[in-house]
Amino acid sequence: MNIIEVKNVTTTYNGHVAIKDISFTVKQGEYVCLIGENGSGKSTLLKTIVGLNKKDSGEISKNIDADKISYLAQNNLVDLNFPATAKEIIMTGVQKHRVLPFYKKEDHKKFEEVCDLLGIRSLTNRQIGDLSGGQRQRIMLARALIREPELLILDEPCSGLDVNITKEFYDTLSKLNKEKGLTIIMATHDLDEVENADARVICMASSIKFDGNIKEWKGL
Repeated sequence: MNIIEVKNVTTTYNGHVAIKDISFTVKQGEYVCLIGENGSGKSTLLKTIVGLNKKDSGEISKNIDADKISYLAQNNLVDLNFPATAKEIIMTGVQKHRVLPFYKKEDHKKFEEVCDLLGIRSLTNRQIGDLSGGQRQRIMLARALIREPELLILDEPCSGLDVNITKEFYDTLSKLNKEKGLTIIMATHDLDEVENADARVICMASSIKFDGNIKEWKGL
């Protein structure tokens, strides 16, 4: 099943055409890496898919409920002085629009499960501003995963993180894709750290210049 269908999409951003005539589909269970230089349109494409940017033309079909899509932005915590614990940040992931933050027993169960999955139990009672960059990113991933999404969209999730943290993060994504069947679309500059042999690479420069298996891209 195609979980996302993008057809002839063009989006203008800050007065110039950021993406032009983009068409592709993503099947359920795929692991898709968007690559390209800065300004190639990766972030604009992701924001257009999730509805943060308005497209100028074309069609985007999402064949799953909006509640089953989680989006992890590149700069997801601007204010590190925000007075919240890691647990409080994670639990906001189960909140629905215009619903007060009262949590059910099943929400707390999901919290325990995602903490075990990501190995972050020791972090949950700490203030979010006291955590390292890698720790904060795992907390934000937990926030995205607690919703039990079918599609996870990430915009350069390891920007500014060191190589060891980056590798660990991508290993976690690969595990989620292979073991949980989670569909992933991710913009990244760290393709060398992606060791998922089934990953698909889409190279962008406003339009799509390459679309194929990661092994084909690397010439293996």
